[in-house]
Amino acid sequence: MQGLVVVMVAAVGVAAQETTNVNNFFKIPSPWGWACEGGGRCVKYEAAGRPILTTLNQCKLTCGPAGALLPLPSAATIGDSVSLFLPQSVSLKPMCLPEVCPVLQEAFEVFLDSLQRYHPEYAEGAAPWTGPWDAATQAHKLVVEVAVRGPETHLTLDTDESYDLTVAGGTTTASVTANTFFGARHGLETLSQLVEYHETDDALMVVTTAAVTDAPAFPYRGLLVDTSRNFVTEAALRRTLDAMAASKLNTLHWHITDSHSFPLALDTLPNMAYYGAYSPRQVYTPAQVRRLVQYARVRGVRLLPELDAPAHVGNGWQWAEKEEGLGRLAVCVNQEPWQEFCVEPPCGQLNLANPAIYDVLGHIYRELIDIFAPVDIFHYGGDEVNLKCWNTTEEIVTWMTANGHGLDADAYYRQWGVFQEKARQLLQAAAGAGQGHRKEVEGVLWTSELTNPARLNTFLNSSQYIIQIWSTRQDPVIKEALTRGYRVIFSNHDAWYLDCGAGAWVGEGNNWCSPYKGWQTMYDNSPHDIALTLTGSSHPGQILGGESAMWTEQADTSTIDSKVWPRAAAVAERLWTNPATGWRDAETRFIHHRQRLVRRGVQAERIQPQWCHQNEGLCYL
Repeated sequence: MQGLVVVMVAAVGVAAQETTNVNNFFKIPSPWGWACEGGGRCVKYEAAGRPILTTLNQCKLTCGPAGALLPLPSAATIGDSVSLFLPQSVSLKPMCLPEVCPVLQEAFEVFLDSLQRYHPEYAEGAAPWTGPWDAATQAHKLVVEVAVRGPETHLTLDTDESYDLTVAGGTTTASVTANTFFGARHGLETLSQLVEYHETDDALMVVTTAAVTDAPAFPYRGLLVDTSRNFVTEAALRRTLDAMAASKLNTLHWHITDSHSFPLALDTLPNMAYYGAYSPRQVYTPAQVRRLVQYARVRGVRLLPELDAPAHVGNGWQWAEKEEGLGRLAVCVNQEPWQEFCVEPPCGQLNLANPAIYDVLGHIYRELIDIFAPVDIFHYGGDEVNLKCWNTTEEIVTWMTANGHGLDADAYYRQWGVFQEKARQLLQAAAGAGQGHRKEVEGVLWTSELTNPARLNTFLNSSQYIIQIWSTRQDPVIKEALTRGYRVIFSNHDAWYLDCGAGAWVGEGNNWCSPYKGWQTMYDNSPHDIALTLTGSSHPGQILGGESAMWTEQADTSTIDSKVWPRAAAVAERLWTNPATGWRDAETRFIHHRQRLVRRGVQAERIQPQWCHQNEGLCYL
């Protein structure tokens, strides 16, 4: 037995020695290196006999006019050399007004965290920087000078998001100048993309010289997330905001409620979530919303609330009849067969015959204005009303007849128009009470029968509403809205819906908007080109921008990252730069940006084998 023990110990010792040898072997420099060739392509070579090769990260950082920046800046010049430094050698020199400096400091902390995450062994808020480093690396400083001229710390459609960035050194000095905090934040994001991890020196590297002048092509650059069909946790929404910040998207359109669930806990109307949430743990409290609003603001993103109405309501609205004797606020709730009363189960629409709906809407609007403050833009929803729900509900039919409204389709559309005007007035009143002024909050409506060319001017004033296009790029309402002076946001489902291409969730086959929309299709979808084709003009002043949409019938917390990212980053570059070129010119930067998102904690979908990332231009047709 004693001999056996000795043999076992010896075997363990051999195994430990082999492990040590293997680990040491794979810590030696790689036999491969990269050279920037052909005006912007990193080419892989065996390192022997080629002294001017760099690491892959260094080549990605410095190769081509924009390196690995995404979205592509308006103008950029990047040097071909780097300086090594350590994360503790970064400092901020701010020049800002008292109301701006605190939020700028928070944005700088986000910048520092992004640098830490470049380390391949980053975990739980820290990275094991171990070296060894030479004296030059240890001594090198990165000084970040940020000058913000104006006092603005809340995003609006008129906010100046431009910035200038220069990098120069000896001691590397990165200078960001901007008129607003939001431009400065974008400049910090760009600077973070001019930094990378140096694989062989266990240090960070920054380009030695750079000059970037940048501004977005569109003021509205959005992503919709639906949290009614399936719940999405606060942590997942934070990851989404992190990725939006990395891609310079500036609006998280939060489709909080629908007929499926009402997960928003309201102080004045707690029964909405009590009856409407999937479970007591699947709710958003006012405190959570306020935290998310601030988290987003530091990252250059507004949270845009949507309370969809008068359709897409149902579960959560039952309390008024059960608890308060206010009658039915919503009709057709969970009604069967659902195909006759709505576009997907479960059904539900507001009860036009019950004036109590306006009291309840007023309460909800006031709380939304408060917890999302300051609100510069609000989404009313307003699509997919099913007339059969209303005209087969005895209470509504009786009310329509008694008031002489008629019972034909146009009569119901007129009452829908009356509802929308009352909703608008309630929202504006809430904004005045909640924000201390009477400034008109911008209102957004989905395309619907109310935006049909025959009704558009009748019910909706072009100075009061922005129309969001969710149909296709050929929809004639695009031409009508633009030629009649309406401002528009594009979300055409034939290019920018992120949920398309899955298996059907009712019945069999594929879901309604199949096929899957690849990042290439998303990248090449140009709102200006669509407008030019339909109207002969690109209508730059009226097209506010666009938005990709993540409807969650088949997504939740566990899958939202990979369904949204990195494809939404393709939309982000289209909306930031609106490049004249197509997806092929963006491919290598886009693939690298996906890697960047993963390192920042976002479980973005893989687009290509890693071999393609290491061998640029060789994965082609």
